[in-house]
Amino acid sequence: MTEPQWREIRLPLPQEVLDGLRAGDRLLLSGTIYAARDAAHKKFIETLDKGQELPLELASSVIYYMGPTPARPGEIIGACGPTTSARMDRYTPRLIAGGLRVMMGKGDRSAEVIEAMKKHGAVYLTAIGGAGALLSLRVSSVETVAYPELGTEAVLKMEIERFPAVVAIDAEGNNLFDTGPRQYRVISEEV
Repeated sequence: MTEPQWREIRLPLPQEVLDGLRAGDRLLLSGTIYAARDAAHKKFIETLDKGQELPLELASSVIYYMGPTPARPGEIIGACGPTTSARMDRYTPRLIAGGLRVMMGKGDRSAEVIEAMKKHGAVYLTAIGGAGALLSLRVSSVETVAYPELGTEAVLKMEIERFPAVVAIDAEGNNLFDTGPRQYRVISEEV
């Protein structure tokens, strides 16, 4: 069996590249991403409800569901592993309709999020859970850009270099959380 190769990706991702990604593709991301989780997403929706501008441009952004641990002296950021994406599901369809095309976190997404992804051509990536300290080595700069009062849940702008991620759900709705367990069962029966 041949191991899949890692594909170098420069952000932001144009739609034609997004459309060509498939569930299971391994990516090394370089460029700008934004970290935001539950409390920030609630504020995003409140901002949209007021007819105001969000602190980031959804169409060109990758939102990473993550809240870092405090950085130790000499470090840029503490551990920055993914958090459970399902906590953002109630907010996500509206953000996708507003232009968001790339999200990254861990765990499966709701049927409503996947339908919105298929309708608008969005993709969902997973980062490696439990490896937050190692992922922090791929971050070259961090800046708080919105909601500093939220502490570790503030919106952060992060520059990353060769940050590993896997396409979990592609723009056609192919879902690694469905196909992966089936593939594992077939392989485990062969062993």
